[in-house]
Amino acid sequence: MKNQILSVGSVFPEFKKQAVVSVEKGKEFYEISSEDHRNGGKWLVMFWWPKDFTFVCPTEIAEFNKKYADFSDRDTMLIGASTDSEYVHLAWRKDHEDLKGLRFPMLADTSKSLAQELGILEANEKIAYRATYIIDPHGIIRWVSVNDLNVGRNVEEVLRVLDALQTDELCPCNWKKGEATLKA
Repeated sequence: MKNQILSVGSVFPEFKKQAVVSVEKGKEFYEISSEDHRNGGKWLVMFWWPKDFTFVCPTEIAEFNKKYADFSDRDTMLIGASTDSEYVHLAWRKDHEDLKGLRFPMLADTSKSLAQELGILEANEKIAYRATYIIDPHGIIRWVSVNDLNVGRNVEEVLRVLDALQTDELCPCNWKKGEATLKA
């Protein structure tokens, strides 16, 4: 039986998970929950990668980190996630130069319960697909993109879609922030 991917218009599931937020001794871990997003009244971008200590994943994580200020400027929380444990996340951050200075949490869905509820677990290995969710301040999923395991995503496209959703207007194909929207 295949899982159905939770999609646009659905309420993003509630969660409470450990996350790595620092490499500084004694400040590495923080429990993050869906309440942090909903109580903050912000948008949320949560992106998933299959495994730590792999090849495509750090390129995406580093690119999201380079664009962190762009998400912050859009009043948007950014959370990265995989089914690896918080200890594996921490070891990877310490080991990989591009991950040491991350400014967003690396959520550990060790039980795989959130990935399962989202419907993004790959059938054989039970690891998450490269899924990206944009969730509005009310907890409603407004955009989902899922890539196969070997293809990295486009962070600029995530920002473009976030900009379009935040206009709450009709945005034509290839629309970019600052361009005219459509009038109905």
